[in-house]
Amino acid sequence: MYGKGETFMGTTIIVGILALLVGLVGGFFIARWYMKKYFQDNPPISADMMKQMMAQMGQKPSQKKLNQLMATMKNAQKNNK
Repeated sequence: MYGKGETFMGTTIIVGILALLVGLVGGFFIARWYMKKYFQDNPPISADMMKQMMAQMGQKPSQKKLNQLMATMKNAQKNNK
């Protein structure tokens, strides 16, 4: 029914599609893991940024209040794991 070359070509196409799908799924999960780790190590909001935001809202931030807010944010990140 099919010649030798036609089945080889069909097998090659199927293997190529499977490799593409495995690569896409694997790449997605690796990128997801890397970004989670990156944001845990480098939080997007620092204490200085928090101080500026509070000053813009008309509050005079004390160091104690900044430390409390940063601790709250770290606890929230740990609880979201």
